[in-house]
Amino acid sequence: MGFTANIKPISYLKNNLAEVVSDLSESREPLLITQDGEPRLVVMDFDSYQQNEQTLALLKLLALGQKEIDQGNYQSVDDTFDLLEKEDGEG
Repeated sequence: MGFTANIKPISYLKNNLAEVVSDLSESREPLLITQDGEPRLVVMDFDSYQQNEQTLALLKLLALGQKEIDQGNYQSVDDTFDLLEKEDGEG
């Protein structure tokens, strides 16, 4: 992960919370917090969090779509358009 420049001990977070919030909002770079020299949590601004959640949701949809394709659960484009034209003609 690309956290090399943004690693701080938990004591830094405790003592500089307002500064951390300001820095995260401005830089939009996550901050890796360590405790006893071990990674414990990642802190990020809310906009970055939302963007990550949206990206994960899209990746999940793509994975589900690929699974459907792998299982043969799809139809050709021509069949899809034929079905749409038939439904449009009935309406």
